[in-house]
Amino acid sequence: MTYDEDSPVIQGARRARAAAAEIAPRPRAAKDAALLAIADALLARTDEIVAANAADVARARGAGTAESVVDRLTLTPERVAAIASDVRDVVALPDPVGEVVRGSTLPGGIDLRQVRVPLGVVGIIYEARPNVTVDAAALCLKSGNAVLLRGSSSAYSSNTTLVEVLRDAVASAGLPADAVQLVPGESRESVTELMRARGLVDVLIPRGGASLIRTVVENSTVPVIETGTGNCHVYVDEAADLDTAVEILINSKAQRVSVCNAAETLLVHAGIADAFLPRALDALAEAGVTVHGDERVLPYAEDSKATAVAATDEDWATEYLSYDIAAAVVDSLDDAVAHIRRWTSGHTEAIVTTSQGAARRFTRLVDSTTVAVNASTRFTDGGQFGFGAEIGISTQKLHARGPMGLPELTSTKYIVTGDGHIR
Repeated sequence: MTYDEDSPVIQGARRARAAAAEIAPRPRAAKDAALLAIADALLARTDEIVAANAADVARARGAGTAESVVDRLTLTPERVAAIASDVRDVVALPDPVGEVVRGSTLPGGIDLRQVRVPLGVVGIIYEARPNVTVDAAALCLKSGNAVLLRGSSSAYSSNTTLVEVLRDAVASAGLPADAVQLVPGESRESVTELMRARGLVDVLIPRGGASLIRTVVENSTVPVIETGTGNCHVYVDEAADLDTAVEILINSKAQRVSVCNAAETLLVHAGIADAFLPRALDALAEAGVTVHGDERVLPYAEDSKATAVAATDEDWATEYLSYDIAAAVVDSLDDAVAHIRRWTSGHTEAIVTTSQGAARRFTRLVDSTTVAVNASTRFTDGGQFGFGAEIGISTQKLHARGPMGLPELTSTKYIVTGDGHIR
């Protein structure tokens, strides 16, 4: 590959590659020491971090940014402390590097082992949320990778200060500071250079909205792990328990609306619609949710507290990330599955039912990263799954799928050990 060697992005990628080669063979103790230094530094320099973040927040509000986005951008002393705690949680996780995935002695006596190794240099392109800066760096370091962080311009002051804190802590623990770098520049050109640094950057992981992810997937020559948008569905089966269904629906939709595992579509079996929809619509109204209903849902809204509008095809495909939900009545479980297969982003789908047969059929037919049975869509999360802080939720099928923890930030290599064996 030919690169512009004067480019700060390319120079940073080369430094990251050298750092990755240095940290890859380091033992767990060395990496954990760096993570503990990071956690301590975050607490010690909280005032500095919050002050930098305040400048980003002020600019965002001045530009008329939605409060839901401002909330994701904001760092408080309590949030910084929580981020530091998350880093300590990563320390407690097993180190995946060197784990033997499988092994055997071949018929001729050769010993064969497949072991986990770091990916190398990981680029992260993400929006608004400065906590991702620390989460990504911690997970990449623990798994023996160097990381190039390209956050959005809206969080530039926060990310600049956070990366300074991270680099100082990493260096104080004896690891190369260049294992953690902020991609220089706020322009799109720096993103383009990162996406074209094939051979220097081993993998890119975009985290953000559909537009960002699509841009990276369509324009990158570096291999991409696609962390997808979350057009998640809750299907209430004919055999559902009504109380359970209402609780799961409200938790899935309204517990936190600005995240990818929040429900965006409700599907209700026609056989239970009369009993369930009036209760569900009232509960959604109390949670402040607007319902985008089909022609079979809207009549129920007339006698409820709900704010309802007619749904269009655009609604079925939308990841709202707001207090909105699309809703439809379906005639069967298979119709629900057909709707999901047409419109889902492949993230998370839930069924509420007391029928084991319905649950088994739904889990067999639905092809998403996670299928929940009588549980909220909000459980699709690395922390909830016990993986620790996640790097993202992959909705593709190659290399990694679902919440990505430490093992998903590794590849493998084969070690063949013989005693003078020749073929």
